[in-house]
Amino acid sequence: MAEVLLFHHIQGLTPGVREFADRLGAAGHAVHLPDLYDGRVFDDFDEGVEHARKVGFDVLLERGRSAADGLPDGLVYAGFSLGVMPAQLLTQTRAGAKGGLFFHSCLPVQEFGTWPQGVPVQVHGMAGDPLFADEGDLDAARALVESVPDAELFLYPGDRHLFADHSLPSYDAPAATLLTERVLQFLARVDATAA
Repeated sequence: MAEVLLFHHIQGLTPGVREFADRLGAAGHAVHLPDLYDGRVFDDFDEGVEHARKVGFDVLLERGRSAADGLPDGLVYAGFSLGVMPAQLLTQTRAGAKGGLFFHSCLPVQEFGTWPQGVPVQVHGMAGDPLFADEGDLDAARALVESVPDAELFLYPGDRHLFADHSLPSYDAPAATLLTERVLQFLARVDATAA
């Protein structure tokens, strides 16, 4: 069993994010699912962006970092889009990280220092997603793969951003299914390595 700390995206802790966490749980993994928005969920992407700006990205990052307080070492840190910020911060800076799972986003490694030795990571995004491909995330993911031996980048056909959340119009079932399969394989490898 792997233990995962999973962070939601810009629209909040949607039913789709909860369902994704449930799928990981059904496969035998323990999933912690903090709510960085204190219960707020947004139907519209731009409303979520406005809320995040109002709260402050630094505040949201700190809420994410604090979500790990009291949890054991040895976690896999995962995040959807906005949630990649705290997931990547914790993967790179919290002792004992077992892995990182970054969906729809990736920051330059130097944003949080250096990449910890021996920590595997997967980055998933759509090749034509303007928010992923055109705003530096894809470049950061490619640089990560070049510098980290156990880093994988998975590009899916299409131009949708939050394609893995079944509760949103941007959902893409074939891509989301493949993403989930790859994530479960990753968690199984992490679990086997820890055993």
